[in-house]
Amino acid sequence: MAFMVYWNKEFKMLSEQLSAITSTHVTEVEKLKEELACYQQSQGVDSSPQLQEEVESLRTELQRAHSERKVLEDAHTREKDELRKRVADLEQENALLKDEKEQLNNQILCQSKDELAQTSVEENLLMKKELEEERSRYQNLVKEYSRLEQRYDNLRDEMTIIKQTPGHRRNPSNQSSLESDSNYPSISTSEVGDAEDALQQVEEIGLEKAAMDLTVFLKLQKRVRELEQERKKLQVQLEKKEQQDSKKIPAERPSSDLDVDQDADLAYNSLKRQELESENKKLKNELNELRKAVADQASEHSAAHGTPDSYCLLLNQLKLAHEELEVRKEEVLILRTQIVSADQRRLAGKGSEPNINARTSWPNSEKHVDQEDAIEAYHGVCQTNRLLEAQLQAQSREHGEEVEGLKAQVQALKEEMDEQQQTFCQTLLLSPEAQLEFGIQQELSRLTNENLDLKELVEKLEKNERKLKKQLKIYMKKVQDLEAAQALAQSERRRHELNRQVTVQRKEKDFQGMLEYHKEDEALLIRNLVTDLKPQALAGTVPCLPAYILYMCIRHADYVNDDLKVHSLLTSTINGIKKVLKKHNDDFEMTSFWLSNTCRFLHCLKQYSGDEGFMTQNTAKQNEHCLKNFDLTEYRQVLSDLSIQIYQQLIKISEGLLQPMTVSAMLENESIQGLSGVKPTGYRKRTSSLADGDKSYCLEAIIRQMNSFHTVMCDQGLDPEIILQVFKQLFYMINAVTLNNLLLRKDVCSWSTGMQLRYNISQLEEWLRGRNLHQREVVETMEPLIQAAQLLQLKKKSPEDAEAICSLCTALSTQQIVKILNLYTPLNEFEERVTVAFIRTIQAQLQERNDPQHLLLDFKHMFPVLFPFNPSSLTMDSIHIPACLNLEFLSEV
Repeated sequence: MAFMVYWNKEFKMLSEQLSAITSTHVTEVEKLKEELACYQQSQGVDSSPQLQEEVESLRTELQRAHSERKVLEDAHTREKDELRKRVADLEQENALLKDEKEQLNNQILCQSKDELAQTSVEENLLMKKELEEERSRYQNLVKEYSRLEQRYDNLRDEMTIIKQTPGHRRNPSNQSSLESDSNYPSISTSEVGDAEDALQQVEEIGLEKAAMDLTVFLKLQKRVRELEQERKKLQVQLEKKEQQDSKKIPAERPSSDLDVDQDADLAYNSLKRQELESENKKLKNELNELRKAVADQASEHSAAHGTPDSYCLLLNQLKLAHEELEVRKEEVLILRTQIVSADQRRLAGKGSEPNINARTSWPNSEKHVDQEDAIEAYHGVCQTNRLLEAQLQAQSREHGEEVEGLKAQVQALKEEMDEQQQTFCQTLLLSPEAQLEFGIQQELSRLTNENLDLKELVEKLEKNERKLKKQLKIYMKKVQDLEAAQALAQSERRRHELNRQVTVQRKEKDFQGMLEYHKEDEALLIRNLVTDLKPQALAGTVPCLPAYILYMCIRHADYVNDDLKVHSLLTSTINGIKKVLKKHNDDFEMTSFWLSNTCRFLHCLKQYSGDEGFMTQNTAKQNEHCLKNFDLTEYRQVLSDLSIQIYQQLIKISEGLLQPMTVSAMLENESIQGLSGVKPTGYRKRTSSLADGDKSYCLEAIIRQMNSFHTVMCDQGLDPEIILQVFKQLFYMINAVTLNNLLLRKDVCSWSTGMQLRYNISQLEEWLRGRNLHQREVVETMEPLIQAAQLLQLKKKSPEDAEAICSLCTALSTQQIVKILNLYTPLNEFEERVTVAFIRTIQAQLQERNDPQHLLLDFKHMFPVLFPFNPSSLTMDSIHIPACLNLEFLSEV
């Protein structure tokens, strides 16, 4: 392209030069012709030979110019042709380069799109997995918080009972009994002290529900996270300690040497302990003498100046702290004796059976219980020791500081006495007149110093008096404003009561979807709408009616801009729901009812929050019902956590009802009659659970129970997405419990059991289709059990069968596949046992898998729940309050 531009410029320049030369020649020839004509006219026809020669020369010059012009034109034409040819070649080459560039760009674009798509898919999967893990961790923390909150309530009740019992004091025996009777893991003494301090603050303030305030809730959330981290660290430390203990005693060392070393250590420790105790007693005696001396001095000073004896109060508090420390020491001694006895029992068990490891026993064995109790007791003693050590260190530091202060006072007194003694000696050397003058000067200086001290004290008192007067004025003004506001409120209430009937009739015509109540009626509102409400009372009404009523009350408080009323109502509602759930912790219907209402209340706070992201499906009428003054985002988070707790309780109740039926209905009941035939010899049929005795369930019992769950949740207006997650969790539990029993029982690993199991699973899938719940995430939870049933039915002889099993059983781990093949038991002569060679072939083909190492599934695993936003199409002004709720004190606005 640069070459073409250069030749174009050159061609243009030559053309301009040629045209300029041609024009000059033409003008010169014309000029000469005109001059010649003029000359001929003036001289006549016959011209001189000189002029003719001149004309001839001009003609020859003109011809030469024409020839030069022709030569230039030919050269110009040739150059122009060459340039055109070159331009054509360059254009062709440029077109080829453009095509090649387009092809390369398309290839790069396609590759980048594929890589970008693949990368985006991987990133989305990774982010989704991280989000699920984070949601699971958060919901586990919510569950842990709920457990700690429940334990806090239990401790508060126990403390209330203890304080109400006259003459009862806490001692090591009842303290240890309280700790041992609790159903939760042991907590440190600092946590109990925190609970006692919190209870004392609640009693001093007089607020019965202060523990459930939002600030306390957020602090408890933070405390739950800290406790979770501390629990993990302690678990790691405990595991390291167990490993160190297992490696501590070498096998080649004789037991007699160990006994000698232990006796020597015990003797040395006892001597050291006696020395420390004697030294401790000596220090205590010296400290008591110093305290007594300072107390006497303080009492004399207080008697002289008329000031209260604050040091005596401090000594009394310190004495009480010493008494508490002695009680703690007794507790530590009791716990140590328990640990020593537990260790002796454990060592005795090891000495009688040295080749048996207690951790290999079943969970219900006595050794396992003793070891777990010993570990828990050791863990509690370690925590108590650390706490007592910290307290002893703090107390020793305080004692040291106190001793240093007393020593400094004694030193100051000694210096003052030395100075006075020196001055006294000096005065003895003076004459009587000089002594009198020196005494007068000393007295004057003393009186001057005292006067200055008194002036400084008076100034401080005056400053404090002015400050107190200002505070008194402020408080008096607040009291006056409060009295005026109360009087105004009483007058408005009287006027409202007088005109109430007329007002209600007028507002019924222009109902704006708000409900008004007085502050003193809040407890009655919570009692009638939350704590005493039965779900059966709202049958046939709008689903989630309590949630709508609560929002209409919140909306009126927002309308009048009363933040205290909003805060109080929301806090009382949350506490009331928690109280109901605690009371009915095994009632599925009540738990489902409040799960649906809590979720609907949360949806209402989102839908009418004024946030554009939640208002996309609102009508113009619904947009008028949005909150105007308050942002309740923090309360939405609290309600979301409460919904998680209710969901976890709902899953716990439903799993508790379904789990006893699962093994009997899925594995033991003959859903296909006559298929099982004869049981294998040497095995007897085992029941599904020890607690159920001889109870036997069929598949219809599970389906009836799930029908009941589904009907209750649908009638109470629970969101379909939450119902789907509930059944996903229940089907996972059925899958895990059934598969675990299949992996542990040889009498059910047969071809007929596989047929019956597959039939039962197909019945459950048919039930899901009939309820419109047959979604991918629900069916995937049953995939391991489906593949296990198919594994029992497949042929297990040739390498082709092994390849088919490996390609089919993708949801089962290698360990689970091998375990089922090892347990497989033929029931008749037409079946054959699985050979060891076939199992090794399976293991060889599956060795590249990165499967988890655990054999059994965690049937207590809980998927994280997600509450999607589900706005309502109802408007607040279209909701009618039934008379059965006894809410006549609410006024429609």
